[in-house]
Parts: sequence; C-alpha cells; structure tokens
Amino acid sequence: MKPASAIPARKDIRLSFEFFPPKTAEAEGQLWETAAELSAYAPGFMSVTYGAGGSTKAPTLATVRQLLKMGLPAASHLTCVGATKEEVHAVVAEFQAVGVKHFVALRGDPPGGVGAPYQPHPGGYANAAELVAGLRGIADFEISVSAYPEKHPQSPDVAADIDMLKRKVDAGATRALTQFFFENDDFERYLERVRKAGIAIPVLPGILPVHNLAQIRKFAGLCGATVPGWLADRLGPIDDRPQERAAVAVELAIRQVEDLIARGIGEFHFYTMNRASLVSQVCDGVGFAKIDRSRAAGAAA
Repeated sequence: MKPASAIPARKDIRLSFEFFPPKTAEAEGQLWETAAELSAYAPGFMSVTYGAGGSTKAPTLATVRQLLKMGLPAASHLTCVGATKEEVHAVVAEFQAVGVKHFVALRGDPPGGVGAPYQPHPGGYANAAELVAGLRGIADFEISVSAYPEKHPQSPDVAADIDMLKRKVDAGATRALTQFFFENDDFERYLERVRKAGIAIPVLPGILPVHNLAQIRKFAGLCGATVPGWLADRLGPIDDRPQERAAVAVELAIRQVEDLIARGIGEFHFYTMNRASLVSQVCDGVGFAKIDRSRAAGAAA
C-alpha cells in the first residue's frame, strides 16, 4: 500500500466507461443520455463492445460514430476470432474512416460460445497478442487489452495468463482493462505479479456496480470472476427491492473504489451496462471531479 502522500488526489484520478451497442430505439436513447451524463466526469475514453466474429460490427460502428459526433473520446473493441487478417484490417479501415484512434484489442469468444474449444481462423490472428501487433503495424493507435485478476477461464494457470498479457504488451499494448472483480486483495495480488513479470503499462481495475445479482452471477460464470458470499448476503435478500438494492450496490462500489484509491490506484474503468444512475452515484460518492454539466450537455448536442 502506498503512503498517504502518494495517494492521487480525486481530481487527478482518471476514469473510463464501457458501453455496448443498443438493440432498440429506446435503448439507443438511453445510451446517449448515459453517455452525456457520464461525460461530465471528463473520461479518458468511452469504449464500445464488439461481438465475436464481427457480429455487432455495424451497430458498434454506428455507436462509436455517434459518440465521436457528440465530441466524446470513443474507443472501439475489436476481436479477431472467426476472421482472416484481411477481414480484420478491412474493419479497422472502416473504423479509422470515422475517426477511431483507440482500439480495445481482444481475441473474442469461440464461435461455440464461452467454454468451447478455441481454434484460430485459417489466415487470421491466432490471439490478442498477434492482433495487437497487427494493429501496431497499421497505425500508431492507442491499444487497450484485457486482464484477468482471477485468471482467464481458458488459461491453464495464472502464470500462463500473465505471460499472455506480457506478450500483448510486448506487441504494443498501451494499457490493460481488467475483468470486473469484487475482492480488492485479488486485484492487488494480481497487480504485484504483473509488475514482477516486468509489465509496466497501466492496469485499470474494472468496476461493475451491481444492477442485478442473478445477472452478475451469470456474467461471473462466463468470465471466470467470483461473486463473494458477502456480496450475495448483502444483495440477495433485497434483490426484489430495486431502490434498496441500488442504494446498497452504490455503497459497496464506493467502498471498493475508495479502498483501491487508498492502495494507490489512480485509474478506473467502469462497466456501465448502458445506465448512468449507479455509476454516477458511485463517482459522486467517491468525489470524482466533474466539468460543468452545461458544457457536457453542449458537447453531447
């Protein structure tokens, strides 16, 4: 843990937010409202997810384009599963054409879904490290990659997982965004191992305020994360009382972020679920700096 004098001031802490492409007109309106509200925290970037095999290419591109039109710093996820290198490069060119300069480079889930055996596409990139190298060969992009405090579900062990992260960094990655987690000790142990492996890029903890306990359990099962018993004990009995559940979820997320700040963390990546309410309450509760909301609204017009 860093001494108090080394803990970043609230105004110096950097934030980023993740969204997914909306599927309906109503969801689209909610997303733009969410992006506009969260823009008040002057995020370093707002990333948009991209389905494996390009399954959401068109809506991801449309979402990123609109965020850029709103004057917001948009980044696009990019996967390489189920595509040749030429097909990936064509996608990159499309995103470049609308102004994208930052990619979140991911391997992507196998066509059979999470847990299915992964087979690289013939003529494609074999993994995220190769994808990073490919992006770096195209242009001087900002490139973020994934990291897993509790190990990627398909990695044989933590050492192999960290070795893959190092390969991504050696290929040119500029930051890592972690999968969500709820036990800060797990993140701290992971970060210590990452630094010992010679990985010096920023590793941003992924923070997920809990909107729905059953949903989070499902997500955790897919990505290898753990839902601790204490979290289920707090939220389970009130999962059918939305207002009470939201208040407790905000309280728990504030505590998690405050504790990470006390441990010297100065950057955070929030999984928003395309909703601003819980995330903004957490950011306000922690005391993150905001720009004038009229300026944010002007940027989003």
